[in-house]
Amino acid sequence: MSFELLDGYLLDEKPVKAEVIRRLLADPSGEAAAKPFYEGMRLLGTRTPDLTLVALRLVLAGKKADDESVVELRTLIDRVRKAGPGATTERRAYEQKLATARSTG
Repeated sequence: MSFELLDGYLLDEKPVKAEVIRRLLADPSGEAAAKPFYEGMRLLGTRTPDLTLVALRLVLAGKKADDESVVELRTLIDRVRKAGPGATTERRAYEQKLATARSTG
């Protein structure tokens, strides 16, 4: 799966949340662990919390979306957003976290 849509929103706030939700719901993943997140998005629409999208990003990458992992990834996202477009180091940390997060299996 391509993560450009979720990463674009989470890191750069582009596209806007409404577009991200619309596109995710139009083409949902078949991943069983992702189903509750899609259901929440269907019910909440643009009121879907960003933490839900962070957890979905982890799950779709095959990672565990426990509280610790979600909070840690959200912290990295906040660092990227604060550092702006040139946040190479912060983006690398985000990618590393996704690569090293505990597996769901």
